[in-house]
Amino acid sequence: MHVALASHYRLPTAGYGGTERVVVALARGLATLGHRVTLLAAPGTRLPEATILEVPPAELADPNTDIAALLPRGTDILHLHFPVRRTLAHPFVQTFHGNLRAGGTVPPNNIFLSRDHARRYGSETFVYNGLDPADYRFQANKDDYDLFLGRLHSVKGYRWAVEAAKRTRHRLLVAGGWRPSFRRNIRYLGRVDGPKKTDLLAGARCLWMPALWDEPFGLTTIEAFFSGTPVLGTRRGALPEVIAPSVGALCDTLDEMITAAETIGTRDAGACRAHAERYFSHVVMAEEYVRMYRAMLDTGALPPGRPTP
Repeated sequence: MHVALASHYRLPTAGYGGTERVVVALARGLATLGHRVTLLAAPGTRLPEATILEVPPAELADPNTDIAALLPRGTDILHLHFPVRRTLAHPFVQTFHGNLRAGGTVPPNNIFLSRDHARRYGSETFVYNGLDPADYRFQANKDDYDLFLGRLHSVKGYRWAVEAAKRTRHRLLVAGGWRPSFRRNIRYLGRVDGPKKTDLLAGARCLWMPALWDEPFGLTTIEAFFSGTPVLGTRRGALPEVIAPSVGALCDTLDEMITAAETIGTRDAGACRAHAERYFSHVVMAEEYVRMYRAMLDTGALPPGRPTP
């Protein structure tokens, strides 16, 4: 199959770029499965697994652009990773990577990121995100710190992780966003990426994911699992689909999370890695998207997603 992926961004991204890394992982996964991949992306994009068509972001975003006309001959299906709210003159699907604003309409032929994400918009069609396990360093013996990694926004729940560290005096590393003021046992690292982020994930006793909003997926959870690191999360959005009891804990309150943190270190690092490889690798994600592509080409409709057990 010849699949064209379209992204506004220059790939691979130089910063965190969750959506961008998922697109790169999908291109790798499709190529691993033997499919031909063309990538429409910003100038400067370099990805050995795909043929690159450089398109300025403003041109891709312009509603007057005939995206179908940009595709090379023989393209079977176009997969957009930014919202297009019109029908195109070529078979296409799109993935919406965020939450819609109140009253927003779902783009046509849309694939969500989890069962919860789809259900909130009246759909059953979803594919879980995946990443390449080779991008993460597995470490079985953990260092003596907990980790919060992500935007320092109230909906991400970082204050819960901070408050827990204050109560327990356990060492906490906070990475991402603007610089707050913390106590001595809480260290702020700023934005991290590349080898530094890989090492932080691998060494952490656990990752805190105390989401206070409905996460469409929660990419840092599987980054932790690939690193052999268990996750403390809330029961919001997709997290109950991603975090199994053998690799983490789901809680409703801060007090529950503090209690769960006392035994989080009993989770086996190998089980965390195996969980991510089974359900959330780039190849597993690509296989599910190919199922979506074939259904769209054969029937003109998208099938339900396959939830984790």
